[in-house]
Amino acid sequence: MYLAYIPSPSRGELPLGPIPLRGYAFCIIIGVFVAVWLGNKRWIARGGRAGTVADIAVWAVPFGLVGGRLYHVITDYELYFSEGRDWVDAFKIWQGGLGIWGAIALGAVGAWIGCRRRGIPLPAYADAIAPGIAVAQALGRWGNWFNQELYGRETHLPWALHITSDEGGRVPGYYHPTFLYESLWCIGVALLVIWADRRFKLGHGRAFAVYVAAYCVGRAWIEYMRVDDAHHFLGLRLNDWTALIVFLLAVAYIIVSAKKRPGREEIVEPEADVPGGPDAEAASPEAEEPVEGAKAEGAKTEGAKAEDAKAEDKGGATAAPKAAGEDKAAAGASSKSAPTAGES
Repeated sequence: MYLAYIPSPSRGELPLGPIPLRGYAFCIIIGVFVAVWLGNKRWIARGGRAGTVADIAVWAVPFGLVGGRLYHVITDYELYFSEGRDWVDAFKIWQGGLGIWGAIALGAVGAWIGCRRRGIPLPAYADAIAPGIAVAQALGRWGNWFNQELYGRETHLPWALHITSDEGGRVPGYYHPTFLYESLWCIGVALLVIWADRRFKLGHGRAFAVYVAAYCVGRAWIEYMRVDDAHHFLGLRLNDWTALIVFLLAVAYIIVSAKKRPGREEIVEPEADVPGGPDAEAASPEAEEPVEGAKAEGAKTEGAKAEDAKAEDKGGATAAPKAAGEDKAAAGASSKSAPTAGES
């Protein structure tokens, strides 16, 4: 008799007018929005511009989804390519099945492309979005709750997850809610990264490495509790080995990076990326036309000045002989009127 437990949803879809929205997809979408929002706040706080995180996410998110699906399909290929299976199901991402390792790896490729297009360093961008990725994972794990998947061993704890569906080989019963464990762990990872970043002024990708290392620790023990089918190597699930290797790589990166590049880099985005900025104004056609008009007006003014100068020179040349004649006549008149000595 279970006095308390976590019930599973009666359906895996959310009514959205005439189009049903899969709960799994809804959790991923919400996670992406929260990650971009939090990453944008951290990017601006480090000196970046608003909107840069979203612009790069346009590249990173699709790459991440493809990478996550590829990792899942490759590591669980028998679900799609063994006898009696339909390979078309490999493309039905809304039914669940995203590997975080592939999502981060290929998502980093998309982020690298976006960063190169914006002229900013990838490590700085990774540091800004690291806590947001952890929060996105925390929200995305609730998609497993909608699909009644990735639960742990049977338990009598009051927070046991009640599985009611028998599809896909499930056995109805009460199990460890590993989706909830990982969701809470990811929230803790996000808080840890934010604290460590403020305390130690992490830079050059080290905040992202802290996120990776901390997530791997939690994923290792949560993975050990799961009972869904998985490939094993030397007694451990494949994802446990992946978590161990990635953890060691992340720790090594933190140590080496701290020695080679201590401190935190300064965020400087190229001026050309600012709409309406100085470079954009100088390059716009509208800005060129008034400049050309000003040059033409200037040329016209110079021409007018030249004409005036020529007229002054000509007038001066005409007036000089006239003035000389007037002086000569005046001198003659004076000589006639003046008395001579004999006349005196």
